[in-house]
Parts: sequence; C-alpha cells; structure tokens
Amino acid sequence: MTFRRIGRHLVFALSACLLFVSAAFAQQDVERKTVAITYPLDETVTVKFRGTTLLPRLKGEAKVKRAGRRGTRVELSIDDLPRASELGGIYTTYILWAISPEGQVDNLGEIKRSGSTFVNSKLDVTTPLQSFALILTAEPHFLMKVPSRMVVMENLPPQRPNGSQVETVDVRYIGNSSDYFRDARVPELADRDYRQTPVSLLGARQAVSLAKYAGASQDAPEELRAAEDHLQAAEKAWRLDQPVAEIDLEARRATASGAHAEEVATVRKAARKNREEIRRRDEAVRSAEKSAESSQREVAQLRSALEKEQRARELAERDLGSANDQLREKRVEIAQLRDEVQTLRAESDAAKLKLARLEGEKQAETARIEAERRAVERRTAEANLKETLAKYGTLKETASGFRLVLPETIWTNTRAATLSAASAAKLEPLAALLASNPDYQILIEAYTDNKGNEVSLQQLTQERARVLSDRFQSAGVDPMRIQANGMGASNPLAPNTTVAGQRKNRRVEITFTSPPRSASN
Repeated sequence: MTFRRIGRHLVFALSACLLFVSAAFAQQDVERKTVAITYPLDETVTVKFRGTTLLPRLKGEAKVKRAGRRGTRVELSIDDLPRASELGGIYTTYILWAISPEGQVDNLGEIKRSGSTFVNSKLDVTTPLQSFALILTAEPHFLMKVPSRMVVMENLPPQRPNGSQVETVDVRYIGNSSDYFRDARVPELADRDYRQTPVSLLGARQAVSLAKYAGASQDAPEELRAAEDHLQAAEKAWRLDQPVAEIDLEARRATASGAHAEEVATVRKAARKNREEIRRRDEAVRSAEKSAESSQREVAQLRSALEKEQRARELAERDLGSANDQLREKRVEIAQLRDEVQTLRAESDAAKLKLARLEGEKQAETARIEAERRAVERRTAEANLKETLAKYGTLKETASGFRLVLPETIWTNTRAATLSAASAAKLEPLAALLASNPDYQILIEAYTDNKGNEVSLQQLTQERARVLSDRFQSAGVDPMRIQANGMGASNPLAPNTTVAGQRKNRRVEITFTSPPRSASN
C-alpha cells in the first residue's frame, strides 16, 4: 500500500468520525425551527438554501411558483452533494421535503447522486401545499414518510426583486423519532464497500431492514418475503455486473415492497395490540363478574358458618372444664414425645449425611470412568479419521484441529471450477467420511496463484469452494457444519515467481475443527 493510499484512508476515517459526532448531536429529541414561505399566486420566487452545521459548505437554489389548483412547482438545484452514507451507515440517499406550518409533510422526491465524489443535483417537482418550508435530509431510502433529523440543508427567507419581503412563518418540528435510528445493530459509520455499492441497492437493504424492525416478520410475512425476493434479485444483478438500470429497477422494487411491508406491519401490529387490549378489558370484566358472584356465595357461606360457630361455642364452653384437665395431661405427654423426636431427628440427619456422601462418591467415580471411556473413543476415532484423510492429500495439525490440503490436480485445469472425473469419484468416499463424523466443523478455503485479475481469481476460488461444499452436502454433510470461502491469491505457501511455487499455491485447504474436550480430558 502506497503512502498516497494510506493518506486517503486516514482522511476518510477522520471525516467519518467528525460526521458521526455531528450525527450524534443531531439525534437528540430537540425541536427544530425553520422558515415556511407563503408563495404568492402565479409569481416565481427564488429561494436560497444554506447548509446546516453537518454540511455547512452546501449551496443550493430553488425556483418556486404556485399555480392555483395545479399545485406549487419547485425546481431545486444543489452543488457538491457528498454521499449520504458518509453521515452514518443508516443513510443512503437525500430527500427534499415540504413542511407546512401545521406540520404536514410532503416527500417531494429523491436527490439522486452519481459519480465518484460530488454531483450537481437537480429536482423538478410539484406539491399541493401553498405555504411550506423546504429542507433536505439524509434518509435510509427514497420512500420515507417522515423526514429524519439528519437535516443537511434548509431554505432561507426570500426577497422579491423590488426588495419587498415574501410572507413567512416559523415551522417547528422534531423529525423521525424511530428507535431504529438508535438501534445498536445499525452501523454508526458507513462501510467502505458503500462506495462501490449502488445507492438504490443500499436503500433497498435499509427498506427491508426497516420492515423487519417494524415487525414485518410477524405481522406482514408475505409482504416481507416479496421485498426480500426483490432484494435478492437486485443483489444477484449487482454481483453478476448486470446493467445499472436493471439493478436500480430491482432495487427500487425491493424498496417499494419493503416500505409496503413496513406500513402493513405497522397497521397490523397496531390492530393486533388494539384487539389484545379489548380482549384484556373483556377478560377483566368477566373476571370482575365472576369475583362478584364468588363474593356473594362466600357471604352466604360465612353467614351459615357463623351460625354453626355460635352453636359450637355453646357446646365448647360446656366442655371447657373437662378439656382443661385433659390439656394439662397432654402437655406433659407432648414434652416427653418432643424429646424423643429430637433424638430421632439427630440420628436421621447423621444417616442422611453419610448416605449423601457415599452417593456423591459413587456418582463422581462413575462420571470419571465414563469420561475416560469417551476420551479413549474420541482419540481412537480421531486417529482413524486422520489416517483415512491422509489418503486424499497432505494432512497438517493446527491449533484447533487439523487441515487436509488437496492439490490443484482435482480440477480439470488451473483456471476451472470443474472437478476432473477421477477426482469426482475419489471425493465421493471423502464426502461420505465427513458425513459419518458429524462432530467436526469444516472450513473449505480455496487458493490460487496471483497470475490474473484479482476479481477473477477471487470469483474462481469462491466457485471452487462452493463446488466442494455442494458435493459434501449432497453426500449428507449438514450445511450448518460447512463454511466455504474463496481466498483468491492470498496467503501463498511459496513465491509466485516460479512454476513450482505457483503450483504449490493453487490448492484447497479443508480445516477440521476438533470437537470440544471436557475438563476431565
């Protein structure tokens, strides 16, 4: 890595940290104030914009004209707009909003960004509002219903060419207060991969994530599934380097489906909670009615019991004299029995302690013998497995287990991901062996030399790792045990300057993670 590239990375990291600090202050639940403009009928008003403290160098201008029932037309132009993801991992795009003094918001559209660093963006839209403020916010995707608090630009009070003021009024709002913006699972800083990923695809990912966060998995599973299918189609189109227009089309379908799933989930969740609340109230009413009936029955029972008690008391008073004599005799007898019980209890406690100690010693000895038996069986099975694996390639010990290195001769040629006929037949018993040893986790890592395009080499090794993983799974190996990675030209075993070194670097490593050992081993 050159010093120039290191410098660029440092600048990016510092910029991202500064933007994160600004974003943290912007997420406070503090009311924001801006200016709403009442636009005269059939008059074009030029409105200047200023950047907020997040992006103070932003500049923009809008030409606004209200044309009666046809609505108010807004033509916005912005210079030097950075990536929205630089303000935080949650943001992917910018949206222009109109906010009325009454708090009504209108999503006027997305400011589409393109290019490698900056872009001059324009937007020509119409809103039914007549008096409103204009703000530009960073958003998760282009179909948001409420503006976020990440305001990057807002309008200033305009002036007519003759110097007269246009009527304005203050607008106060807080913005989107969803807990999703504070969710610890949402990255605070954008990953560098955001620079290569299309903005529409980033927005689609956020739309699906927002739907899941809103509870679509429970309350709108079909709608969420449709959104995830569109997202997978967009991801596949991007991985296959298909035209940008096709990627955008699938991504925007995913965004629309995700927003729909979020809206449906929100409505159904509210309806479900309402039904639950009604059910709880009904149950409380029924419980109160049952309690009232029970109380009436209890009162009747108490009255009957009181009458019986009065009669019994009369009999008891009559027998009280004789009972006192009997009581004194019983007290003497009870004292004697209490002493005998204490003696027996002490003897019983001592016997129980002795029995518990003997039982514990027996269980410990049984557990030790069983642990030794399992350890012997595990070592024997591991030795047999290694002996069999050594027939397929070079076997090496690792810190967590052992590794089988397969030569490149298992493939039809040095740049193919197709197994040769002999290797395919030879791998069948290897796959069956892996399936019959379910205690091991399997890591497949495919490597190659550095002769060729880095992306092509990465794709080649990824495909080779996938081919072996599929072959093992078809033989009965649990997919949860397998991790397949294409490593490209990384981690060479020998210099790539010689043919022998290149041949040695073109390999497949299968690492077996040993099963956990108990403390007794």
